[in-house]
Amino acid sequence: MNYIYSAVTDKGEKREGVIEAVNQELAIAGLQRRGLIVTTIKSEEAAKKWFEITLFERVPLKDVVILSRQMSTLFEAQVSALKAFTLLSENTENPVLGRKLSSIVSDLQAGSSIAGALSKQGDVFSDFYINMVKAGEESGKLTQVFSYLADYLDRQYALTTKTKNALVYPAFVIGVFFVVMTLMFTVIVPKLSAIIIESGQDIPIYTKVVFAISALFVNYGVFMLIFIAILVAYIIYLARSAKGKAVLDDIKFGTPILGNLYRKLYLARIADNMDTMLSSGIPIVRAIEITGQVVGNKRYETVMRTTMESVKAGKAFSLALAEHEEIPKLMSQIIRVGEETGSVGSILKMLAKFYNREVDQAIDTLVGLIEPFMIVFLGLGVGILLVSVLVPIYNIAGGIQ
Repeated sequence: MNYIYSAVTDKGEKREGVIEAVNQELAIAGLQRRGLIVTTIKSEEAAKKWFEITLFERVPLKDVVILSRQMSTLFEAQVSALKAFTLLSENTENPVLGRKLSSIVSDLQAGSSIAGALSKQGDVFSDFYINMVKAGEESGKLTQVFSYLADYLDRQYALTTKTKNALVYPAFVIGVFFVVMTLMFTVIVPKLSAIIIESGQDIPIYTKVVFAISALFVNYGVFMLIFIAILVAYIIYLARSAKGKAVLDDIKFGTPILGNLYRKLYLARIADNMDTMLSSGIPIVRAIEITGQVVGNKRYETVMRTTMESVKAGKAFSLALAEHEEIPKLMSQIIRVGEETGSVGSILKMLAKFYNREVDQAIDTLVGLIEPFMIVFLGLGVGILLVSVLVPIYNIAGGIQ
């Protein structure tokens, strides 16, 4: 693999060029042997244009699920890790994933562990995934670990897909509605307003409001689009910051119906993560720590971090969870029963299934509420616009008669 580097000599002279090496560590070592101090180094793949990386260098979760399933099968067939990743890198249909797997093969050839090689592809494999593999290597249960990962990711993929599919239709209809209304306000209403104003009749207040909105769209539409684009970009920027994520999480929980859905979603994720990691032999303190990192919510991340500290201090997992209002009493009590009977893993599996069913039902309820709300919203919008325009026109027609 070729690496593009920038470096300086001990005299401060700049050097740039390309070096061929199995991996980045060996490339840096080779440059250092030449007496160069490396300032930047990246593979030719990483040096692609920004838009190529942003738009095309992504690996869908579905492909990671399939990869995990294939790895489990290959390990079960006693295929070595190096041979397994080589086979998958040569036969995967996703070229981006193929390149990532090729990099993993290079790292394995250089003596890296599987978890270490995966950790260099953090945009594809999460901390949860990497720690699971690390635990599998340490316990000699890689076959089971990859099977657990495939099952876990499959459940997450199914849940995410169902949520997205449930929102596609309403989002499409509302999007089309706003496009049509924008065209009405910018093309149709201005022509009708000219006719109505020229008639000299009294214009109802609601019609004046519609005309004012139309004038706003016509005269300041471009500025409105720019303002909306800046606002969206600013919201995205805030959402990626630590403070913005915390605010967004509070909004999620404060929203009627959606708040309950998100709570159940995060509780299901916590139970599922903990069950998967404990089943793979990861110590409970480490499992709690990783779960907090991958749960995807600042509030629950804080809950798991505090719980981890309490468990480190000798407190039972269930009692540590019970101290937080974000965790239902039922959940902590059931986990306590599991601790007393020595079956925490099976209890967490049962809780994960329970909350996943609750999420499914909440999504179905949400979809059931969205459709009638959408119909009422669209009907009111179209009705107000038509009444505002047609009533004055009807009056004009009546005056002419």
